[in-house]
Amino acid sequence: MLYHLLYPLHTTFIGFNVFRYITFRTIFAILTALIISMVVGGWFIRKLRAMQIGQYIREDGPQSHHAKTGTPTMGGLMIIFATLAATVLWAELTNPYIWLLVLVTLGFGLIGFFDDYLKVIKKHNKGLSGRAKLVTQTLVALVPAIWFYANPGFDTTLTIPFFKDIQPNLGIFFIPFAVFVIVGTANAVNLTDGLDGLAIGPVTIAAAFYMIFCYLAGNIKIAAYLQIPYVRGVGELSIYLGAMAGAGVGFLWFNAYPAQVFMGDVGALALGGALGTVALATKQEVLLAVVGGLFVVEALSVIIQVSFFKVSNGKRVFRMAPLHHHFELKGWPEPKVIVRFWIISIILGLVALSALKLR
Repeated sequence: MLYHLLYPLHTTFIGFNVFRYITFRTIFAILTALIISMVVGGWFIRKLRAMQIGQYIREDGPQSHHAKTGTPTMGGLMIIFATLAATVLWAELTNPYIWLLVLVTLGFGLIGFFDDYLKVIKKHNKGLSGRAKLVTQTLVALVPAIWFYANPGFDTTLTIPFFKDIQPNLGIFFIPFAVFVIVGTANAVNLTDGLDGLAIGPVTIAAAFYMIFCYLAGNIKIAAYLQIPYVRGVGELSIYLGAMAGAGVGFLWFNAYPAQVFMGDVGALALGGALGTVALATKQEVLLAVVGGLFVVEALSVIIQVSFFKVSNGKRVFRMAPLHHHFELKGWPEPKVIVRFWIISIILGLVALSALKLR
């Protein structure tokens, strides 16, 4: 909005010329989302408490978690609001990638909202059925998947980290692959959201690194130098991801141990779906498995645990899945698990960043 209002006036006042720079608008999108999230947060938490929208804690979870029963949830709504508000203020709103990401965020957020609504308000412990979640998530993910494939300027080849000469072209199979990336990332983030600040930390870190990737992929000279795919217009997504990172930090102010609010499925699914879409847009979809390696490991721990339990007549690989609960039951204090997982996320992000130059 501000870009469209003020940049055209740069011929009258040269100071408005700064609005042409993505870096300038990204910085202020970060600050705007951060401020909105922190200002709205306290009021929003009080409203959730007044409406008795409290978290349901699984009976088979760690005993220490039972004290969290009733903590306000669905805090992801304020992350979505802060992200979208900052994006509308600072992004170039004629960019189709911006609106594609808005659609995915709202679509997955709506699915998460209904899931939280059933669990928290209707007291339906399991929320939406697994089949209903998968079907609705697939339908939402098909929109960007088909849009990417149908876009004449979009390449369906994959970029393999550290092996830039290997670029398999998926053709029509790019559509199911894209759906898998988006739906898989959304659910992996949701599985990670089991401790105070555990999910929002790595999500913010991943958003920050993909903010950089978007800027690099959207700059034809830098992309050519790094030998990464150039995607025209994708640089504008730096603003969206900056806003997401700023909103994430603002939310962490309230979600840090001991949490005053949880993001709920509405936040986890929306943020995960957005990250998956951005990875596809930048042509760094495989690199997402590195940047979001923590999410991958958390999801795999659940798959391994469930599969082994079925084939071994009730035996377990981990004390509890997802993996963060395993370390809790080993005696690690919750804050230690959280901070160590954050550190791992930062390391993985740096490894991913190095992959842009290494061949």
